[in-house]
Amino acid sequence: MFSFETLMTSLQEFVISEERAAENVNKTLRLFFDKLSEASRSSVKRSKERCLEEAVQLLRRISEDQLRALEDNNLLLLVRLLISLQLQMVSISTACRKVDQMLQHVAKVDHQLVFRETLQCLHSIVHSEQILSFEDLQRACMFLEDSTMGREVWRESYMSMLNKVSELFPVVLQQESLRDGPMCYVIVKVCLQIFQLLSSEVAPLVWEKDHRGPTVQKILQALMDIILGQCCNRDTRLLAGTAVSMLINTASESRAGGAAGWSLLQVSHSEPWLLIVGALQVKCKPTGRDAVDRLAVSRGLLTCCRTHILLSSHEDATECLLLRGLFPLVSSLCEEKLDCHYFAFEALTLWLKKVKECLVDLWKITGVQLLPDNSSLQQQLIHIIWTNAESPVEGVSEFARSAFVLLLDLYEKDCEQFCDTKTTFYFTLLQRIMKLPWEAKAKYHRLCALLPYLGTDMILDQYVEMPNHLLKCLSTNHLSPCGSELYRCLIQQQRRELCDGSQKSHTELDLAGHWARRWQPVLHEALTSDMTLLQNNSSTQLLPCTFQVFPSAVDHLLASLDPYAPGHLYAWACILSSYRAVTGGSPWTLQGSSTFETLQLALGSADDKVRLAALNLLCYCPKTKDTPTSEEMTIMRTFIPQNLNCESSPFRQHFQAGMKRFMVRIRDGCLAHVKGQKSKKKGGASESERDNELLEQGIEFVEWLSQLPYSYLAPGHSYQRKKTALLLLSAVLETCTDTWNPDKKKGQPPANMGSLINCARQRGQWDFFCRTKQLVLISCLEDSTNEIRELSAGLLLRFFPSSFPDDIAGVLHTRTKQLLCSPRVQEAQMGALMMKLLLQKWQDSGGSRLSSNIAVSSGSDPVASCVVRVLVKELQEHYLTAKADTMLAARTKPIHGVLSALQRCLLEAPHSIYELLDHSLNTEVLILLESISLLLLGVLYGDQDVCATEKDAPPSFCDMGNAINSLIAQASSGGQADGDECVLLSEEHSLVLTCCWVSLKLCVLAVFSYQEIGILLGSLVEKILAETKEPSKCLLSKQDLMRASKVFKNILLKCRHWGAVEGCCIGFTKFCASLLSSTDPELQDIPAQMLKQGLQVVQSLRSTSVTRRAAGLPMLILCVVSAEEASKSRPLLAHSMQTLLETAKTPLSEHWDQTLDLPQVCAVHTLQALVRGAGLGGAVLQFAPAVAILSLTLLSSPCWAMRNAALQLYSSLCSRMLGQRSSSEEAGPTQHGMSPPAFFFHYPGLQPFLLDELRGAAQVLQGPPNEAKLHLQPSLYPILTLLSQLQPGVQDSTETLSDFLPPLLQLSASPVYSVRVMASKALVAMAPPSDYMNILIKLTAQLPSAQERCCHNQLHGQLLQIKAILERALSAGRAPSDDLSEVLIGVQASLWLVTEAQRCPLVRAVYLGVADSLRSLCCETFLSKLSHTLMHSLQTPQQGLQVGLSSFHQQAIHFLCADLKCACKIWDSFSAASPDLRLSLVTWVLDGRGSQQTGLKEVIQRVLQSNLREALLSDSVEYRRTYLAALIAVTAHGDSVLPQHLLHSAPLEEPVLPECLDLLLRDLEAQRGGPEFLSQALYAASLLLSQWTDSSLKISALERWCNILEYQRAPDAPEALRMACAEALCVAGAPLMNNSTQPAFVIRTKASR
Repeated sequence: MFSFETLMTSLQEFVISEERAAENVNKTLRLFFDKLSEASRSSVKRSKERCLEEAVQLLRRISEDQLRALEDNNLLLLVRLLISLQLQMVSISTACRKVDQMLQHVAKVDHQLVFRETLQCLHSIVHSEQILSFEDLQRACMFLEDSTMGREVWRESYMSMLNKVSELFPVVLQQESLRDGPMCYVIVKVCLQIFQLLSSEVAPLVWEKDHRGPTVQKILQALMDIILGQCCNRDTRLLAGTAVSMLINTASESRAGGAAGWSLLQVSHSEPWLLIVGALQVKCKPTGRDAVDRLAVSRGLLTCCRTHILLSSHEDATECLLLRGLFPLVSSLCEEKLDCHYFAFEALTLWLKKVKECLVDLWKITGVQLLPDNSSLQQQLIHIIWTNAESPVEGVSEFARSAFVLLLDLYEKDCEQFCDTKTTFYFTLLQRIMKLPWEAKAKYHRLCALLPYLGTDMILDQYVEMPNHLLKCLSTNHLSPCGSELYRCLIQQQRRELCDGSQKSHTELDLAGHWARRWQPVLHEALTSDMTLLQNNSSTQLLPCTFQVFPSAVDHLLASLDPYAPGHLYAWACILSSYRAVTGGSPWTLQGSSTFETLQLALGSADDKVRLAALNLLCYCPKTKDTPTSEEMTIMRTFIPQNLNCESSPFRQHFQAGMKRFMVRIRDGCLAHVKGQKSKKKGGASESERDNELLEQGIEFVEWLSQLPYSYLAPGHSYQRKKTALLLLSAVLETCTDTWNPDKKKGQPPANMGSLINCARQRGQWDFFCRTKQLVLISCLEDSTNEIRELSAGLLLRFFPSSFPDDIAGVLHTRTKQLLCSPRVQEAQMGALMMKLLLQKWQDSGGSRLSSNIAVSSGSDPVASCVVRVLVKELQEHYLTAKADTMLAARTKPIHGVLSALQRCLLEAPHSIYELLDHSLNTEVLILLESISLLLLGVLYGDQDVCATEKDAPPSFCDMGNAINSLIAQASSGGQADGDECVLLSEEHSLVLTCCWVSLKLCVLAVFSYQEIGILLGSLVEKILAETKEPSKCLLSKQDLMRASKVFKNILLKCRHWGAVEGCCIGFTKFCASLLSSTDPELQDIPAQMLKQGLQVVQSLRSTSVTRRAAGLPMLILCVVSAEEASKSRPLLAHSMQTLLETAKTPLSEHWDQTLDLPQVCAVHTLQALVRGAGLGGAVLQFAPAVAILSLTLLSSPCWAMRNAALQLYSSLCSRMLGQRSSSEEAGPTQHGMSPPAFFFHYPGLQPFLLDELRGAAQVLQGPPNEAKLHLQPSLYPILTLLSQLQPGVQDSTETLSDFLPPLLQLSASPVYSVRVMASKALVAMAPPSDYMNILIKLTAQLPSAQERCCHNQLHGQLLQIKAILERALSAGRAPSDDLSEVLIGVQASLWLVTEAQRCPLVRAVYLGVADSLRSLCCETFLSKLSHTLMHSLQTPQQGLQVGLSSFHQQAIHFLCADLKCACKIWDSFSAASPDLRLSLVTWVLDGRGSQQTGLKEVIQRVLQSNLREALLSDSVEYRRTYLAALIAVTAHGDSVLPQHLLHSAPLEEPVLPECLDLLLRDLEAQRGGPEFLSQALYAASLLLSQWTDSSLKISALERWCNILEYQRAPDAPEALRMACAEALCVAGAPLMNNSTQPAFVIRTKASR
């Protein structure tokens, strides 16, 4: 085939014989060829597709007659050009199909020509003497799958292709690199496509003995060998299973196909077996038991085989392949612990879909109900689905959910067929679902599935706690999606029932009324909640679906809101915004004129989220052509400048998104008006005038907004203002220019955008790219923040002209060279960014100013290649300078600047790597990088010779410091450094560190990093290998790659700096991934050899100091194993884990040195890195039990470093095993989403080990009562922590974990406090909720009487367990009052535990917590006795120090203050209380509990004000700080500090107020107590000042107050004090300003500044 470029050149002079049509057709053809050329040149997939789509449209404009008028030679060239382009884009299926559309259009003119050329192309593949190459197979696939004509040709040449494939299979399967790589996969893909698309041609070769031949039999044998494990690539094996099944599907007779299917199911046999497929027979020898073979066969049969094959019987006529053959295979796969669990559940879902599809036929075959209640099939399916709903394997829980939906659907059809109206299965499931804890994610998915079968009323009536649980879900990040989905399903079902179940038609208002009765209070509570997460999730997830289903619900929601109440303003804005976005209705008519007033109030709110909600109301509208009104534009002109300086990054992002939508509305509305003007539709003059006015307003607003950002980009403006201004400018340019972005699928400018731009420019507006604006953005390239620089450069590259004017380019180039030589990292990064910008903006003429003597290889981009060569030459100079004089280089020619520039130019510029580099230059760069890395490491070693050795021992931080000090001393006139030590680093020291560490990071990242971190070569390797079409012409040889790997190894093993190590890791991973995916076995072996060397270093004893987390060694191993393809069996990971586990288990030598790196410790740190590695994901979970047992065992090691490493490993492993952590306050900080049954189902090896450890710890506590029991078991607390983090769930009788309960109950007697606490939490998680009552009764029965002797530790532990289980049972609603009666009697009978007869305050505190949990069930007599006892205890002076007394005081105060009478009594005695009790009381107020009772709040405020003087005179800073915070908490109403929201009360008495104010002002003037105390003191002083009525004495205090405000509002003051100044003005400023007796000069000169 001719090349695309050659054919395009030949077609440049296209001649048309018919002269009349020549001009138009030639013009269309030229445009057509231009689009084809552009598609060929473009490297972006979306750009190719766009160009090809435009080419298709252009070709269709040319009629068949006009194409026939072309000369035969030209038509031939056109066909060859299209086929050549199709072959060029063989890896992009969508592009090939677009080219195929063009070929089909040409085929209408000359079908034989297209057929002949396609046949010639395919003949070059199948009739070649050489075996098929990878490219040949790709082309064959393309012609089969994406070419209509290709399939026609294949029908004639299929036999030749099959012969070539059968010859290729043995060659591929003999070489490991080929059979485990893409080559084998694409061969199997070709077979699959032939069997599928050419089934009628293939069928005789399989099923007819007369046509049987060795070709298909060889192919079938090869496919079965792949399935059975000869290939390690999982994807290839799964595809082979699909191909064999597709071959079986070619059977025309169900009996023959069924027999082949049954024969294939022998795959589960462990012995050799014979596969019979029609006339073909192949011998199958299993090579392993990894279950992928069974998985491949089951997926293949379910995916490919037709119904009549799946329903075929074997021996018994009632047993079909689908039920009796495939289900046992699929169910066994789901029960096994496989790393391919995802595919097993995909197979289960496929099986259920097939059953549903074949249900009628199955009824005919079996004659009975398929899923009767309590049948084995039903129970087995439910067990599989239920057990795996919480699977940690990604995607399994989603498949389990789909399977549950299908099962319910099957059951319904089954019941309908056999007239089973009881449907008890649904009610059984509902009861089982309701017993799940609200934290279980699967609970809500199952309710959604069950809802259509039971109805909303049934579920809501049975599950009365659902609204409360939904609010809890919305308060938890990972549960909010499933909670909102359940709500959506409920209201959708509710509407269906209302519309379908009633004879009369309902209006929207009636339907909304029905909705409101159920849901309006719930949404109101969520939207007005003080919990931010609940507010956000309800507004973004509940409101949209509410208005989609019940549009008129907006009236009910708005009716309950008061814009001036806390939280209501945000709810109002969210409701109207969502209503407008969903329904498109006008929000301005819902509440009349008050809507705009409330909107202004929301836009001026101090709360970011309220302003954003109001902005969304203005910006969002489903109709983008709905032009904003003049009022909306006026409001936006005011709002935008006021919100440019917001500190919140999310606010800025949402602000930009909202402005984009607002601009799109303006743009589309203006485009509609421009189009209307062009169409010259007849209309009234008033309508035309109004359209012109709207068009004018839109254009003027865009012009104003495009000018506004530049006003805030000058130096001196804050980062926040600059960032917001650039984001707004980006929004304007993205929406109001015609720049097409190939990286975006949506959001491209309209095709007719040019007409609007011309219209605006005719008015002298929308000059977005003038020189002045370009210079402003260029000035931002030297901003101190990276974000501003990157944003500015991005705007210059994307939207501004493609080249700079010569004068600007010259000045910018000079400045770039200066910055690249700066020793400061920030300035060097500026220079690198400018160099990248210049590279893309320079034209051919601009490159001449670089260097006239730089040779550029032919065929490359001259300017780009010249820039790269200049940078490499500059880097060489910097290296030589550093080699000669490191200090001079650190000051004048640091390496990192040029390296950064080289990285950006090579990897971020839109050039092919072959345009920038040739082989010699690439080798030069690699050698230079290697030399630089060795030089810089030598500086840190202090000896270049030592660094160059193979010794993988990083210098200690002390060694590095000494080396740098020595270097500085040598540079200082050769003298010795000053003997006096200084704790601060000198400037020279800092420069050397920067030069070494930053350059190392750049250099190594340079060795293979891409995009965000890549700093030079790693991405370069990936990029080179990706762009290499012929391996013989690759820029990288094996020696180059070995050199690069050596650089990586040096950095990772010889440098301790985490920044350099971390920077290296991403690049190294890409480096390894590129090599492992290569088809060259020698290249594949490089990462494996590096891994082998790394593991050898782990196992060797090193004579260096202890390295924190083993430095870069674990990262080297992690990078290599992370680079393995996930579709393979990961042999490198398995080998690494086995080696590391064996090394970590090795006993320590008798004379181990704790100051040196130990191999065992290094192995544990490496295991931790593998467990935490995001690149491995769930692949390490198969090793989780072994790693967990190892880490828990090593906690008993005598080596501290080992224990420390083991604890870190255990923590990381638990996070990986347990999955997502809940962020809900109700769930607590340690709640995870996996229940104990699910946990031990996935990790069964852990259960016996954990149980033995718990039993061992509990056994120690079972000795005689008088025997000491302080026997520490290091693994005990971590085990209890793990168990406590599991989610309490419902265990069936077959899944009981009751063996854990006895040791957990016995651990209540542990002498370690934390063990007792954690054991109580673990008991809650491990005990089945059905056993809660039995455990409570047992524990309360064991509570001792006052006369009995008891162990305080055990008593404390038992009470902790009672409290924990009781709280869980009550919160879950599983503890009816009748069942608690026995527990209640036991608790009330143990009242003595809270009296002074019980000497331990901790026991008294926990007992009080138990009583508080049961408060609502206790009788008044008991509560009265308890309150009296507590009051007496609090008022009795305590003798000596008692452990836990403070905890008891806090618990007692919490209990007493819940009753208003007791609370008033205890607060009235505040002044007589002990200091500790007073501190507990004010701490209780500070926790927010004092404001819950209105009557109590006034009492607390009065008491705190009357005792303020004594508090301020206290010696305890903590007490003074807490006291003032409590006073402020009860004085302010909610979070507001506005005067009208302060709680009015009687002011302090005159003699007391001045003294208190003086004390506060003195503290403020002397700056005593820290920022937190001073901010509270300033607030309290302002409060007292506003209450003072004596104007004669007030003036001096007011002046002191103003002076304090002046001092504390300074920019360098702590933020807490600056905020306190603002709050002080809010509290006292307004009252003072309104008081006419105050001197005007004080207010003018002080307060108002």
